[in-house]
Amino acid sequence: MSLRSNLLKTLGQGPKSLKQLREKLGAPPKKLAKHLKALLAEQKIVFDGGQYALAGDADAPLVDGRLVKLGASFGFVAPLDGSADIFIPGSKLAGAMPQDVVRVVLADKPRVAGSREGRVRSILQPNDRLAGTVEIEDGRLVLLPDNAPDTPLPVKRSADGGAKPGEKVAAQILERGDRHDDHRVGVIQRFGSADSAKQCAKAILFSAGITKSFPDAVKQEAKSAAALKLTKEQLKGRSDLRKETIFTIDSAHTKDMDDAVSARKTENGYVLSVHIADVSHYVPGKSLLDEEALARGTSIYYADSVVPMLPRALSNEACSLNPGEDRLAFSCIMELDRDARLQQYRFEKSVICSKVKGVYSEINTLFDGTADQEIAERYSDVLEKIWLMEEIYHKLAALRQARGSMEIESEEPLLLVDPEGRTVGIERRQRGKAERLIEEFMLLANTAAAQLAEERNIPFIYRVHDNPSPDKVEQLKAVLTAVGLEVHFASDRPTQAELGAILDKTRGTNLEIPVHQAVLRSMAKAKYEAEAKGHYGLALDDYAHFTSPIRRYPDLAIHRILSDVVAGATREQLQKRYGHFAKQAAEQSSERELLAQRLERDCDASYKAEYMKRYIGQTFDGVIVAVAPHGLYVALPNTVEGLVHNAHLADYKLEVQEGVRLLDPATGKSWRVGDAMAVRLLAADVSRGQIDFAPA
Repeated sequence: MSLRSNLLKTLGQGPKSLKQLREKLGAPPKKLAKHLKALLAEQKIVFDGGQYALAGDADAPLVDGRLVKLGASFGFVAPLDGSADIFIPGSKLAGAMPQDVVRVVLADKPRVAGSREGRVRSILQPNDRLAGTVEIEDGRLVLLPDNAPDTPLPVKRSADGGAKPGEKVAAQILERGDRHDDHRVGVIQRFGSADSAKQCAKAILFSAGITKSFPDAVKQEAKSAAALKLTKEQLKGRSDLRKETIFTIDSAHTKDMDDAVSARKTENGYVLSVHIADVSHYVPGKSLLDEEALARGTSIYYADSVVPMLPRALSNEACSLNPGEDRLAFSCIMELDRDARLQQYRFEKSVICSKVKGVYSEINTLFDGTADQEIAERYSDVLEKIWLMEEIYHKLAALRQARGSMEIESEEPLLLVDPEGRTVGIERRQRGKAERLIEEFMLLANTAAAQLAEERNIPFIYRVHDNPSPDKVEQLKAVLTAVGLEVHFASDRPTQAELGAILDKTRGTNLEIPVHQAVLRSMAKAKYEAEAKGHYGLALDDYAHFTSPIRRYPDLAIHRILSDVVAGATREQLQKRYGHFAKQAAEQSSERELLAQRLERDCDASYKAEYMKRYIGQTFDGVIVAVAPHGLYVALPNTVEGLVHNAHLADYKLEVQEGVRLLDPATGKSWRVGDAMAVRLLAADVSRGQIDFAPA
């Protein structure tokens, strides 16, 4: 067979780089280059994303996306434009790995009507960093990647790093082939036992390029900024609020306290003030600190750990509003009427001194009347303000409910970890009145920031939440109807009040988790944008994030813009300084937020599995929260969720009906979302963060 024929045949197996073609064909470089040039001129092949590929589908639609799921014989690509996911058969993946950015050729006739199917034509941005577990398969050392455990990758003997079976490792793809089995990986870091959630979390972060430590130059810049004393010059032009009764309310373990509150009653209503750490004072634009914060985008929280956006010298020290210490702040001072409606607001630079570190759990005991003498004495100096804040909170909550803002119950876990980093308990995180009070106050300050930007028409970063799409609404209706709820939306798009009524109706019932999750899935993803487009979930025309500049970059960026507003900058000056910056920061922050959410979820899953491992064989009461062709997903009261595989329900294929019911056609028995189900714990895989149940 001629080199030309061999070349076309090889490319028929999938896209190849020049290096891969040389290795595959063994042809003289000049001769190979000559044929490639001729085939390109004849438009029989294309050079795309650093790879050569057949051009047989030149007229077929092309979509760029990220491979987000890789199974044993299939994959799914999430398009970068946000459109529906694309199914890729295993034979047409061209060796693509999870998180690779790929170019997909869409098929004319997908196997499933209404879906999208395609094949990978080229890999535009390969992701060669992996985390996984090393095992022995067929006598050879392989890596089982965390994000593709059904795709074992051979470990190169000369690059095994001394890894042993059962260890959690970080690896690099050293050689890419046409198929996954042709890839070769090398171990670059060993973390320890794959049965340790702490080590698994380290590997998960590593594979995503996340590191807790900061570059030395960034740490030095932070230390220098934190060492600055509060001189008269620094305080010049700031409101001195150190004698006012201002205090923080946060969790007992929080060390990066970036918000404090104060309130007073007036003739016409109230003055409610939210005081936020003036982080932008310490992190100037275009500094090394700022570049690092933008790259990180957000702090990442999991179990008892945090990967901070800013170095400790700032996040836990100079910028943290610690009690009894003078701190620079950015205050939002809001005048409310007797019903707590926002009438006027202003933003000003200030210096404050928090009177006490309020703790959610302790203040909740004050609210419910169970506080002991020690707690009562601790809050004696601020108790009068706490009762006033409770009064304001109830009025703000009533206003929010009246406008239709939804309150979806989250399944956020509270993971209890011992000093060695092992999970010793899991609880469903509770939100008491103190937590809701602070949320309400922060929400109002965030709204004021967005309103100011809209009124002045200045560059800004908004928190945007689009309306649900018609397709998602139809899917939601189907789920709600199938679980026995009456659904009557007044128009094609449900109002927030209509969805809120459904949420309230199911709250505290077996349907709470599945219905609240279904409503959440029907929503568009909230994101950051440089244009105000409203926030559907909060039922607000304008919304932004102003209140957490230690933890979120958009808040820090907004502080920088508002600092210039307070200093008297004109709209033209602000446009010149921040027009491009606002768009860049919004896009980067949205991407980093999505990554952080995924990593937090994956890390928490490992900690949950570690905890449950000790209970293998025991029985638990749960609720069916989802059904799939392969089985039932059951959630326990402590937020742990696991799979009851079909194999434990019947010896043959079961049928999924209406997306919420699994039917045994032979016996007529069925299992429906919302049904209570007793389950027995079969297995807990710490490395994968997976729980397996069987019917009890």
